Amino acid sequence: MNRSFSLLDSQSLGDLATYLGRAGRVEDGSVRLIAGSGVLAAYTAILYPSGLLDESPTVLGLRTIALAGRDESFDAVVPVRSLIERLKRLESTASQAGEEPGGPVTVSLPIEVSTVTWAGISPPRGGWKKVDETSGAVLDRAARAGIDEVAATIPSGTGEQIVHRVRSEVWGRPIETVEHLPAGAAFAALSLGFVGEPDEVIPVYESGPWSRVSSRRGHVLVRRRSWSLLG
Repeated sequence: MNRSFSLLDSQSLGDLATYLGRAGRVEDGSVRLIAGSGVLAAYTAILYPSGLLDESPTVLGLRTIALAGRDESFDAVVPVRSLIERLKRLESTASQAGEEPGGPVTVSLPIEVSTVTWAGISPPRGGWKKVDETSGAVLDRAARAGIDEVAATIPSGTGEQIVHRVRSEVWGRPIETVEHLPAGAAFAALSLGFVGEPDEVIPVYESGPWSRVSSRRGHVLVRRRSWSLLG
């Protein structure tokens, strides 16, 4: 397997670092990188169930970035923090050397991890059908309302199990105007910087048990639980 990949330029490097930095502030875990056909797909987990009885939806962020070559192909799960550190070092080296931002940048992969449960659930690559649309304002409002509720409900010093339960309840509720999407999708979109202008029309797609919210800045994928109202 390839142990490195090449981005088009330093701007692509910065875009990937920014996306991973935002994801790492929500869930400081791992990122799944899939390269193929000249594109790098970077999946990050925002919400996911921790066990069979956990009612949390699976909510993933996805950012795609062009690669310098079309022959690069791999599927790897690596620590977010380790990859961010490598991207930052490359940015710093290029800045200190006064390099022009126009050339390809090669990034080496950190050591892979194999105990990430959510990475074993692969969203479909095809079969998506548009079923609805929403807006940046709706997602922003739903995300901020949930953030405020979580903050007001969980006092300092609360145990981890209660914190997880409250978050699961809040982010598992449907968005009022897009009832087949949980509020966790809005939280992911806001946290990852995918919510842009309030009046941006954001389409919603479905493929099997998955939903996808696609703004101009990135995608949020939601796997619905078959037993839930969202199924």
